[in-house]
Amino acid sequence: MKVSVLTSFLHELLCCPGLMDNEDIGVMMQGSSMVKVRSSRWQKSRSLRLLEDGLTVWCESTKRSSKAKSQQTFAITEVECVREGCQSEALRRLSGSVPDNQCFTVVFSGARKSLDLRCHSADEAQRWVRGLRFLKHQVASMTQKEKLDQYPNRDGKMTYDEVKRLLQMINIDLSEQYSRNLFKRCDRSGDGRLDHSEIEGFCRELMRRPELDAVFRHYSSSGSVLSIAELRDFLGDQGEDASLKHAQSLILAYELNDWAQKNKFMTQNGFAMYMLSLENDVFNPSHARVYQDMRRPLAHYFISSSHNTYLTKDQVTSASSTEPYIRALNQGCRCVELDCWDGDKGEPVIYHGHTLTSKVPFKEVIETISQYAFKASPYPLILSLENHCSVEQQAVMAKYLCTILGKKLLSTPLSDLLLEELPSPEELKGRILVKGKKVTPHLGQLGKNGSCASFSSSTEEDQASSNKNTPRGDPTRVSSKVSPELSALVVYCRSVPFRGFENARKLPPEEMSSFSECEAVKLIKDSGKLFVRHNSRQLSRIYPSGQRLQSSNYDPQEMWNCGCQMVALNFQTPGEQMDLNQGRFLPNGRCGYVLKPSFLCSSTSNFNPENTGGGPGHTPTQLTIRIISAQQLPKINTEKASSIVDPQVWVEIHGVAIDSAKNKTHRIDNNGFNPRWDCTLSFQLQVPELALVRFVVEDHDHTAKNDFVGQFTVPFTSLRTGPTSRSDPSALLQVSIVIFVTCETLLSFRLSTCSPAEGRRVQSVSTKASRVPF
Repeated sequence: MKVSVLTSFLHELLCCPGLMDNEDIGVMMQGSSMVKVRSSRWQKSRSLRLLEDGLTVWCESTKRSSKAKSQQTFAITEVECVREGCQSEALRRLSGSVPDNQCFTVVFSGARKSLDLRCHSADEAQRWVRGLRFLKHQVASMTQKEKLDQYPNRDGKMTYDEVKRLLQMINIDLSEQYSRNLFKRCDRSGDGRLDHSEIEGFCRELMRRPELDAVFRHYSSSGSVLSIAELRDFLGDQGEDASLKHAQSLILAYELNDWAQKNKFMTQNGFAMYMLSLENDVFNPSHARVYQDMRRPLAHYFISSSHNTYLTKDQVTSASSTEPYIRALNQGCRCVELDCWDGDKGEPVIYHGHTLTSKVPFKEVIETISQYAFKASPYPLILSLENHCSVEQQAVMAKYLCTILGKKLLSTPLSDLLLEELPSPEELKGRILVKGKKVTPHLGQLGKNGSCASFSSSTEEDQASSNKNTPRGDPTRVSSKVSPELSALVVYCRSVPFRGFENARKLPPEEMSSFSECEAVKLIKDSGKLFVRHNSRQLSRIYPSGQRLQSSNYDPQEMWNCGCQMVALNFQTPGEQMDLNQGRFLPNGRCGYVLKPSFLCSSTSNFNPENTGGGPGHTPTQLTIRIISAQQLPKINTEKASSIVDPQVWVEIHGVAIDSAKNKTHRIDNNGFNPRWDCTLSFQLQVPELALVRFVVEDHDHTAKNDFVGQFTVPFTSLRTGPTSRSDPSALLQVSIVIFVTCETLLSFRLSTCSPAEGRRVQSVSTKASRVPF
């Protein structure tokens, strides 16, 4: 398996004595015989074993038609979660025929299918479940210093030819003369082979960061170490805590040389460790926790929302499953969609109606939601019901919602007082809300005893079409009945047709409307200011056009610009739109709720997202970004050994129309290992509070479209800035940042990368951003 040098180092260091002492890990490394399950008919024997790197699980099978063995691996970093027992669709079908405690499911991030496994004993299953969870936690929690502290010796030696293959593997095209000279310098024994310490020296030489060395020498009077006072000067120029106490704490945390640490010095290696640590992440660390006021009305927040949450791929033929709900909820999604239809034997099901998508029982989805609702965020979860069921099966839905969700389900208002504004996320913490139809019964529907037998309301699709084509009060409008049991569970998210902004002003705040992307865009263009005011009090949900058969996504930025809260996207379809969504909800602890700017929260706001001439929200700002260098960018064409990345970096601004812009660095030919651009890009922003900054790395191609390598998206307001210059007080506010684009494993924030076989997906690769004065 091809990995970068630093990844290889990390693989080895994870196999530390403490890890080897873990009995569960020991069992995993010895290997276990299991049964891979896809259905009651498809069950195949598999041998699973954790490799010595501590990060890779090897899955082996023998094909019946051949003696050749088929192997497949997965990395611990790809695992989203591990589900115990028969909780997946395939394993549930076996429930009763196999012991529940012998089964588990490995759920992966991205598009990779889950792995359903049955062990031969409950003890073995438990050891794998615990072991996988332990390794996942271990990988996520280790600091860079801990990794290097536990670095073990390598076994074996490498010839020059093997070194050349290594250089190809790590994506660097060195000249023959340079690589031979470097090999000879590191071959201290002179035997034509590098031993473990010489290999380490060779790799460290390759990974040197000259740009960091220049900064180090600028502050070091001796050129070899930084004193506490010199480190403090550097921190002061960075705008960081420049106290002696903080400087000393950094030396203790990042300096690996015992002599230097004891004498309160920082060496070049220690300085590099510090600069490449999370301490210098371009993403503001204070935004990694919930830092915003969570006591404002729900309408004052952007709410992470998913469309067709149950689908694994397209909306015509793909599978429906509970696992997309797990992925969405683990990403902090706070509004998931359930398309509900009548199923066999009185059991409602979820699928994309009138298509070839498979069906998943409504009950199983609610059980999954109950289990994962608040693992990533404690704030309210909204279930957006697309209800196509008969009254009888709606009553079944209501029963499951009540019995499975229990006290988590909000079924009555928090107060008996007349509602003037929606409650806050803080007040609704830990509660699940139902969004659906809830209307007053028509007189003609009352039974002989005066009780209400059913309710009448249009579906969301009917509402959308009725906005343009159906006169208000038209008795011929298509309607469906709602059971009183299900209607009673709708409290603060009552779906109603949109009848214009003038009529909406008279609605109570708990009534909300849904809009197709096309309707929303038209309202923004024609009545942007009114839409902003509407969204300051009422919730709006935007959903993709029904013509998006491949579950593609629209640009969510337009909707956020006018304050729409629930901008629902197909989470199962990675791409630029989901990159923006992940960036929008990156701050505030990734809790799925982000407070809107103040100019989007006032019912008298004059903010117009189409306005380019100033006004509320306009704070002219100049953003200057210096792209310095990168390390270990992943190879795109992994099948061709000689393939080398020619990287260039795009910086994109996504915000109001006047702010939308992009610019790029020059390309670096034949070096994806340590390219250096030293390129400065500048942008002028008018409404910075709505702007997202997206960094995209591409592999330049002369004859075809550039290949996507990776990206990172962050709100402008969550960027940590470098030194700023304000020589002219009347000038624009100036914000400067310096970026190292680095793909070192497990450092800083995630980089969404592209697999040629599967399309874009998140891999265990990261970007790195640091800020340094020059």
